[in-house]
Amino acid sequence: MKLKNRTVLITGGTSGIGLEFVKQLTGQGANIIVTGRNPEALYKIKHQFPDVHTFQSDVSKAQDIEALYKDVTKQFPELSILINNAGIMRQIDLQDSSLNLEDINREIATNLTGIIQMNHRFLPHLLTQKSAAIINVTSSIAFLPYSITPIYSASKAGAHAYTKALRLQLENTNVKVMEVLPPGVKTNLQKGWELPPPEERMMEADKMVSDVINGILKDRQEITPGLARVIKVLSRLIPNSLISFGHGEFKKLKQLKNKK
Repeated sequence: MKLKNRTVLITGGTSGIGLEFVKQLTGQGANIIVTGRNPEALYKIKHQFPDVHTFQSDVSKAQDIEALYKDVTKQFPELSILINNAGIMRQIDLQDSSLNLEDINREIATNLTGIIQMNHRFLPHLLTQKSAAIINVTSSIAFLPYSITPIYSASKAGAHAYTKALRLQLENTNVKVMEVLPPGVKTNLQKGWELPPPEERMMEADKMVSDVINGILKDRQEITPGLARVIKVLSRLIPNSLISFGHGEFKKLKQLKNKK
């Protein structure tokens, strides 16, 4: 799929993987639209990339998506690629009763419901284009339950299943459905974690996005950069061992908390 001169909307594009998408897709000659919740972050990215178009919008809020759809399709009727990248990832102990129901649901609202709502609203527009694509950024954690980030794990597994179903339903249309399943990536997604992730298992964001763009250019339906390929294979060959290995991180977190 060609990216030059295509108009691309990226959710959560002000930092981390989203910001790398902005940098590298700009280099591909794409016309970039970025959404985010933080006005200051949007201002900074506009200052860094003057040609990028920014909209304040929260994918977890239906009213924000409705307003975004109206504004974007009016100003950019040529929009043909949607990258659902916005995400939240937290280390959570499910026995922590201090989390209220709204707070415990935050990752589902952004990582899963946000993708579904964005696609549902923008799909009618994308179907009018000669060639279009939906690119959902999920996670290699979709291949296994990762106990230290249980709600994130559930949301990404749900997004993975949803993406497969969406691809099947759109198989005879002009809209391609791609999925990006990154491994651990060095971004501010882990900011504030009590137990930092192991450095040796984390991929640089620029390398990860470079792999993804190569996959997009080659029309790959499922893109698994770096260790994500290994996780996918191991989740089929030795699922229980892989789950136990990941659960070790939660045990370390519990020990860390007990020492305080």
